[in-house]
Amino acid sequence: MALIGVFDSGVGGLSILDEALRQLPEHDYIYLADSSNAPYGEKSSEWIASRSMELCRYLAAQGCDAIMVACNTATAEAIAHIRNQLSNIPIIGVEPGIKPAAMQSTNGIVGVLATEATLKSDKFNALLATLPNCQFIKQAGAGLVPLIEAGQANGEETLELLAEHLMPIQDAGADTLVLGCTHYPFLRKAIRKLLGDSINLIDTSDAVVRQLKRKLEAQGKSLDEGVYGSIKFISSKDAQTLHQMAQELMQSNLDERSIESQLVSTFS
Repeated sequence: MALIGVFDSGVGGLSILDEALRQLPEHDYIYLADSSNAPYGEKSSEWIASRSMELCRYLAAQGCDAIMVACNTATAEAIAHIRNQLSNIPIIGVEPGIKPAAMQSTNGIVGVLATEATLKSDKFNALLATLPNCQFIKQAGAGLVPLIEAGQANGEETLELLAEHLMPIQDAGADTLVLGCTHYPFLRKAIRKLLGDSINLIDTSDAVVRQLKRKLEAQGKSLDEGVYGSIKFISSKDAQTLHQMAQELMQSNLDERSIESQLVSTFS
């Protein structure tokens, strides 16, 4: 049994945790939400890199066998540095699924909904340059993360803002949409309400967790079927709200597990 750290700026990484609990239910998890600083997508590259490193060091100090940087913005700005500094444990990041989107698109027009920081990052644009045969319509989802953090993923205000952001992607005729922020899978219902089933949604949580699984198997962490590990929810803002949001947003049955919630205001 392994202890796996999952970190995000807020509740977005719960989409990754949810998939991890489905594929790897037997392990113990720490979910760390830096909600007092969410969203990360509008902060400077230097701040994101420094804060992400600080939080990953904290998770490593808790004894984590692997860390999932379940935040697209943090992955884009900090993953290389984190891996360099914490080279003794696997560090798994997330990035927009533009490669599978390009492969699945039939008309070669793909929308990418992500944070401003992700869209501007060198890592993202280097990946984009490897796919010249596809037209990518890049759209920053400004304002969406705070609404999801406030529990309004399916609210009217979210629907209106989402409609504005999706308009350029719709107008361009995209047949595929990349959910380029771990918060955005929680907008699936709203996106389907606006666009119907005509657009293919790409979410990389399954691939990310399969990568984690490979890393754990390489460490010799065996699977015990029928066993459910524990989850500790840590928030820099409100641990009880984080736990409640997890119950509302996640499909996993958290009642099957030992759950602990903790407020941590300083990580250094």
